Amino acid sequence: MSRLLVTGGAGFIGSNFVHYVLNNTDHSVTVLDKMTYAGNRASLDGLPADRFELVVGDIQDATLVDELFGRHDAVVHYAAESHNDNSLHDPRPFLDTNIIGTYTLLEAARKHGTRFHHISTDEVYGDLELDDPERFTEQTPYNPSSPYSSTKAGSDLLVRAWVRSFGVKATISNCSNNYGPYQHVEKFIPRQITNVLGGERPKLYGTGENVRDWIHANDHSSAVLTILDKGVIGETYLIGADGEKNNKDVVELILTQLGQSADAYDHVNDRPGHDLRYAIDSSKLRTELGWTPAFSDFEAGLADTIAWYRDNESWWKPQKAATEAKYQEQGQ
Repeated sequence: MSRLLVTGGAGFIGSNFVHYVLNNTDHSVTVLDKMTYAGNRASLDGLPADRFELVVGDIQDATLVDELFGRHDAVVHYAAESHNDNSLHDPRPFLDTNIIGTYTLLEAARKHGTRFHHISTDEVYGDLELDDPERFTEQTPYNPSSPYSSTKAGSDLLVRAWVRSFGVKATISNCSNNYGPYQHVEKFIPRQITNVLGGERPKLYGTGENVRDWIHANDHSSAVLTILDKGVIGETYLIGADGEKNNKDVVELILTQLGQSADAYDHVNDRPGHDLRYAIDSSKLRTELGWTPAFSDFEAGLADTIAWYRDNESWWKPQKAATEAKYQEQGQ
C-alpha cells in the first residue's frame, strides 16, 4: 500500500494523518480535499514534493474520484462535514458530503478493487449517562443525536453494505474526540486556547459536565495505519486512549497551563441535544492488532497542543474573528 489517497487531508485529523504517514513510512500520499472553510493549505506546508500531491476537488465528483482510485493502492476516507453546531443550523451539506460523497467513493472502490478505510466517530452511538460504568464497543447499537452523527452513522452502514453486497475491501474505525495541531478554532479545545491567547475568556457550554474521551491526533493516525496494515476486511475497530474528561475540567486545565485563574471563563447557552458522555473501549484494536497509544497523559498532550497554537498564530488568526462572530450570534 505504497500509494495512499487521503480524502479530507487538508482538514484537522486528515492533515495530521498525512504528516504522520510521510514522517513515519515510505508511502506517498495524495490528498483530495474540497478546501471548504475547514480545509487549510497551510496545514500541508513543508511536505516532501516527491511523495505528496494535493488535488482540489469534491468527493462527489465521480469522474475525478474514478481517476484517482485508478492510481492508488489504498484510500483513507477522512472527508466529512463534522461540526455539530453547523449541522443543527444547516443539515444539507452533511447529507451531501457524508452520505453521497461516501457512496461515490465506495462505487469507485468497488470498480477498482481498492483497499478502503472509512473514518467515523463515536458519536454514532449516541451518549452514555455520566455515571454509566459501560463504554462504547463495536457491538453498541447506533443511536445518533444530531444531523452530523446521523449522517456519519448512515455512511458507516453504506460501507458495511458495500462490503457484504459487493465485496469491497473495507474497514471502519470509530474514534473518540481528537485534539492536537491544525484543528479549526470552531472546535472546543482550540477555541478555548485561542481565546486565552487572544486575551478573551473561554466559553463553556452549560454547566460543563459533558464528558468526552480525548485522544491525540497522532495516536489516531497510528491506529489507522495499524488497521490498514493488519485489520480484517469488514471489521470495525474503535479507537480511544482512555482520556475521559468533562468540559469544565478541560477549560480549567487550559487556563491553568496558560497561567490564568482556573475560574476565568464564561458560561454560554448549551448546544441543543448536547450528548452527555462518550467513552470508548478500544480493547479489540489493542488485543487483536497490537496497537497502543503514545499520548497516555492528557495533560502533557494538551501542553504540546497549547504550545503549537502559541507558536502558530498565523495559522489560526485568520479564522478567529469570523468564528467568534458566528458563536456570538448563537449566544455561545
